[in-house]
Amino acid sequence: MTQGPALTPPPLTNDCFAMPRGTHWTPVDDALDHLRQNLHGVTATETIATSDALGRVLAVAPTAIRSHPPAANSAVDGYGFAHSPDQNGATILPLHPGRSAAGVPFDGSVPAGHALRILTGAILPAGVDTVILEEDVNTDGTQIAFQGPLKKGANCRDAGEDITQGQHILAPGRVLTPGDLGTLTAVGIADVTVQKRLRVGVLSTGDELRKPGEMADLGHVYDANRPMLQALVMQWGYDVCDLGIAPDDNTHLRAILNDGAAQCDVILTSGGASAGDEDHMSRLLRETGSMQLWRIAMKPGRPLALGLWDNVPVFGLPGNPVAAIVCALIFARPALSVLSGAAWISPQGFDVPAAFTKTKKQGRREYLRARIRNGRVETFPSEGSGRVSGLSWAEGLVELGDEAQHIEQGQLVRFIPFRSFDL
Repeated sequence: MTQGPALTPPPLTNDCFAMPRGTHWTPVDDALDHLRQNLHGVTATETIATSDALGRVLAVAPTAIRSHPPAANSAVDGYGFAHSPDQNGATILPLHPGRSAAGVPFDGSVPAGHALRILTGAILPAGVDTVILEEDVNTDGTQIAFQGPLKKGANCRDAGEDITQGQHILAPGRVLTPGDLGTLTAVGIADVTVQKRLRVGVLSTGDELRKPGEMADLGHVYDANRPMLQALVMQWGYDVCDLGIAPDDNTHLRAILNDGAAQCDVILTSGGASAGDEDHMSRLLRETGSMQLWRIAMKPGRPLALGLWDNVPVFGLPGNPVAAIVCALIFARPALSVLSGAAWISPQGFDVPAAFTKTKKQGRREYLRARIRNGRVETFPSEGSGRVSGLSWAEGLVELGDEAQHIEQGQLVRFIPFRSFDL
């Protein structure tokens, strides 16, 4: 494959996050639909070795260099011959000298009414269109005996029956798996054109934050969000840019955002995403004219600040750890997938009997930290979004819809395992 020029998509429009006017509390599904419709890939392309492409996003559909299999071959160890209607009942065929093995094909033609020893993967020589399993044959070394009839073409693979030369395989936007690398290699594709890895900046904001190991008094908290969000980004296969902790100061925050926009494709921040006195992230994004404050009808979460900084999308997540990770899983994960050039991703959940009771109000979606034990799903005792220990306790989320509900023991509820978010 020849390497062409890197392709760079156009920047996002300045109103890509703008919800319709009059929207106050945005339902989760409406917010997700808006992101799905307005985002697109933001990374350039590059050509790399197929062997190095695991987890990368395919940018161009590869073309098979040759067919797979390249020639008709045997699917089993046995004996090959030309099929004949006379091969009914007991059949004896003389053995032709030689054999056909994978990588060492038989050089010649097998006469009609004769059989040739053939091994799995070996090319069918001229005069062979059918193979019988060696377990179904008796032989004395000079002839074989078997019980017919045998279907013509039995135990044979046709040339190109899997993939034909010149065929486009695997669609652009696919995140390449180990199986994909096997498929590509089998048809001779040594290089693939992929999207460059999405570079995601992760930033925490707040004067109260300290790094582990630093001195902290009772008015300080250790920054749990940044390492948590960085780990999410890495597990999703993107490159992480650690933008550190920004104080509640416009000048410092502006400088950090400038630096982040210069090296990142997208920025995830936590804290300062609402409309309070110290919500500097929202204030700066508002100055760009791209700021959109989404009040999501969900718990935990609610405020999401979204905007562009030097044409780089910024997702302002809530500051509380539980709200930050839930919003990252529900909104940032599918959005980052699209920005990386891949497809929109929806988490797969399934219905499980509840091991809890709960009453919820109408009008907002709720996500509860949960895990399955003894065939039922139980929830973390506290719903507080600051209870970070529940994230270690949980193995997934229970999703309760927007409508009012009263959940009883044994009632089916939707459980989304963390593995559905690629965790």
